[in-house]
Amino acid sequence: MAGDDALSVQARRDWCRAMLPKVSRTFAACIELLPEPTRRRVLVAYLLCRIADTIEDCPRLPPDEKRRWLAAWSAALADDGCDPRLETLFAEPASDDERLAQRARLVLAEFRSFAPAARAAIRPWVQEMSEGMAAFAARQGDAGAFCALEDERELDRYCWFVAGTVGHLLTELFRLQSPRIDAARFAALKQRAADFGLGLQLTNIIKDVADDRRRGWCFVPRLACARHGLSPEALLDVEQARGARAVMEALIAKASAHLERALEYCLLLPPADYRLRLFCLTPLFFAVRTLAVASADPRLLDPAHKVKIARREVYGLIALCHAIAPSDAAIVAAYRRCSRRKLLQTAVCSSGYPL
Repeated sequence: MAGDDALSVQARRDWCRAMLPKVSRTFAACIELLPEPTRRRVLVAYLLCRIADTIEDCPRLPPDEKRRWLAAWSAALADDGCDPRLETLFAEPASDDERLAQRARLVLAEFRSFAPAARAAIRPWVQEMSEGMAAFAARQGDAGAFCALEDERELDRYCWFVAGTVGHLLTELFRLQSPRIDAARFAALKQRAADFGLGLQLTNIIKDVADDRRRGWCFVPRLACARHGLSPEALLDVEQARGARAVMEALIAKASAHLERALEYCLLLPPADYRLRLFCLTPLFFAVRTLAVASADPRLLDPAHKVKIARREVYGLIALCHAIAPSDAAIVAAYRRCSRRKLLQTAVCSSGYPL
């Protein structure tokens, strides 16, 4: 936009920080847990990813146009990349996400202000995400057409592009932040980085099946449905409830396995890097509790029902993570407790640890 080029560095930085809670309140809260300079780097990286996601989700764009714009966005991340002029695409933004994309040049300017090592840690993963989204955009047909993934391999590929890449991006930035993450620890973290992203993404897919169906998508694969005698189109059909529940239980087990690896990832972060651990533990515990609630919820596939953990429990989990982050044993014990379908108690003591 015309006035953006005249903004001071601080004004540009303030704008990016102000936009974050408008496009993700949960992630905005988690980012505040990080130490600097990783906090600012992760904030900007998240906004870069969110812009790619906004292009991919834009209902006004046919698949070919989505691929073109996503390719332009990926190319813009190069040091000599050109501004893709997203203000022309989102001239009349319909949401905060589109307002973010409309002023993408501010986020690009923040990204380009980073040291070369930080840009190199972020760039390839956002580019891979953008290119993967472009490939899945090609799957979409006419507006309103139903689209489903075919098999588990395609589900894994989708989750890799939209979330596994983020796990690797964060791991690269954590290495820049902490001198305690030596080569051996970094290699072990990288082996589990994708699992962290995949576990969180699969949890979102499980709790949002009905919402995704309303916008014409089903991320529960056709082959997984076929094993239990139904199709993705019938997943929300009450007459198919038994088979649908079996499909979802298999998906819950898959997500749970990834979250177990995510737990290992958190334990590999040095205890002295308390804020890095806290940043990772908080969404992990949100996910494991959401998965436990979804598994026990008889209305999981009810379009009129939203699967979520109670606000009181959210605050309790935040306090819990603050209390246990320095201790491997406390983390494991709390994780096992939170993974139960039903907690015996939800009260939290003054130290933040569940009673």
